Amino acid sequence: MRRFAALSLAAATLAISGTVFAAGKGKTWIDPAKARAEDPDFLVQGEYGSERGGPDTKFGVQVVALGDHKFDAYILEGGLPGVGWDKSKKRTKISGQTAEGMTTCEGAPYKVTIKNGKLTLEADGKTVAELNRIERSSPTLGAKPPQDASVLFDGSSADNWEKGRISEDKLLMEGTWSKKKLQDHNVHLEFRIPYKPHARGQGRGNSGIYVQGRYEAQMLDSFGLEGKINETGGLYSIKAPDLNMCLPPLSWQTYDIEFKAARYKDGKKTDNAVMTVVLNGVVIQKDVVCDHSTTASKLREGAEPGPIYLQQHGNPVRYRNIWVVEK
Repeated sequence: MRRFAALSLAAATLAISGTVFAAGKGKTWIDPAKARAEDPDFLVQGEYGSERGGPDTKFGVQVVALGDHKFDAYILEGGLPGVGWDKSKKRTKISGQTAEGMTTCEGAPYKVTIKNGKLTLEADGKTVAELNRIERSSPTLGAKPPQDASVLFDGSSADNWEKGRISEDKLLMEGTWSKKKLQDHNVHLEFRIPYKPHARGQGRGNSGIYVQGRYEAQMLDSFGLEGKINETGGLYSIKAPDLNMCLPPLSWQTYDIEFKAARYKDGKKTDNAVMTVVLNGVVIQKDVVCDHSTTASKLREGAEPGPIYLQQHGNPVRYRNIWVVEK
């Protein structure tokens, strides 16, 4: 692939025109237009830097909204993830807030100031970069299914899903699994994480895709974070992603997963399942051996085929353009 071109069911929630108000958790937005109109922090949060990177790119910055006009800024030497920065390069976290129309984050040796979509980065009092806020998109976004694909969701109905529900804007909602059962296959899926600036950790837009109902590739608002095993791109309880390629919340993101099912003979497993995971156009898990079914899986390991499961974890995650190619 080419590179870039938990609320409980009992919790009181009220959905109004793309904004969800959740008891005790602050606001949750599921519509980008509403977030832009209602929360000025949403227009500060995001990526600052070059979309393509290159040898002359010295820095990229990812700014994460924490609610109440507070922010963390992650300074990445070499550029943004996938276009310059990787885990071998330095990553520095600083924090701050917005006051009088200017967002300022400080932490030695760095200082970041943001105003009107422009970020100035200082180191030891000297300006080292001036960066624009950009919105990257995955090169596989909107990928059309090949002729031999089975389309599981195209926005027209949820007939291919058990307990499938469609939102008013014709997106598939969380908490459903495909009627089609699969062995070896490739799957393409597009997902959108809600914007929950007051939430933290696993409460911040949690869901996941369980291949065969057994092996989870996590979904979470882990934008800007370290890239742990329980964050977006992690194979839960198996392996952390090689790189955190998570985009900001309310961005459409893509998973392209190649899956080889475990092999069995006479009721005994002879070979483990193997997964390659591409997040937003970048390989983040390559030929990873999955030697056990992951936490909260719908099925234990076994020889029989299994569904695509989109986890219900109390967060309004949305999905579209889902198709599989069986091998």
